[in-house]
This record gives sequence, structure tokens and C-alpha cells, in this order.
Amino acid sequence: MRWWDIDRVLELEKDLFPEDAWSRGMFWSELAHARGDGATRRYLVAEDDGRIVGYAGLASAGDLGDVQTIAVARDQQGTGLGARLLTELLRAATAFECAEVMLECRVDNTRAQKLYERFGFAPIGFRRGYYQPGNVDALVMRLTDPSSSLEDVQGTEING
Repeated sequence: MRWWDIDRVLELEKDLFPEDAWSRGMFWSELAHARGDGATRRYLVAEDDGRIVGYAGLASAGDLGDVQTIAVARDQQGTGLGARLLTELLRAATAFECAEVMLECRVDNTRAQKLYERFGFAPIGFRRGYYQPGNVDALVMRLTDPSSSLEDVQGTEING
């Protein structure tokens, strides 16, 4: 993901997460840490015929990675794009030398939970009222050794 992708990413963000969409400033802040020798973030976009159909981001700190976001356009859900994005994030976590990767997922998003479980993430707790303003709980999940969970997936072009 680059700065020129932000407007198109925000359109998808607002469609998918109308109550708790990230702001332009949040994406800018994350991208500020995604380049150069001291980079601690990896953000990706998936494009299909010039249209952004998905995006994902990972933050790293020491040996811990944290999936910040994964989003797939409604018409692309169920195509394997989420798995391809997650694979790229786990590759980034491996490059950052993360020993484990954490994430939060809405408790009502069973489709995402199944994807994460397929990659080896296990539930470890809850964050009550994490998603605001809807006051929806988050399921916290952890993956140890992200390099062992990489899948070989093909398809939609994914760019950093």
C-alpha cells in the first residue's frame, strides 16, 4: 500500500466497516512506519483490473507481530483473497523475525475466525466492547511460529 492508494482503500473500508472504519490519518500514520531501514509495518493492497479489492496490514514490535487489518471486497469474499493477504502478512512477520502473531477479530465474524484457525491461530481471550461505537467484543487470537503456517496461494495481484 502506498499513499496514493489511501482514498480507494477508504472507500472499501467505509463499505465494509461503516461503524468503526479507520480514518485517513490512521492509514497515513501506519504507512509512515512502513518504509526504510527501520520499517515496522507492512501494508498491502490487492487489485483486480485496477480496482482495490482488498488490503491488509501488519505491525511488528520486537518478536511480536500484530495483524492490524484485513479487508476483502464483498464480491471477492470466498475467493481465497483473504488467505492470500494473510499469507503475505505472515511472510512479512517472518521477515520481521516475529516469534508470534496476534490479532483481534469481531466475535460475530465467524468467516474470518475460520480463516485464522486454518492458518493455526488459536483463541486466547476476549476484549469486551473493543469495536466501537457498536460495543462489539473482540476475540483475541495468537499464532506461534508464523513461518510454519504459510500457504502457497495464487491469484489476485497483491502489492506493497
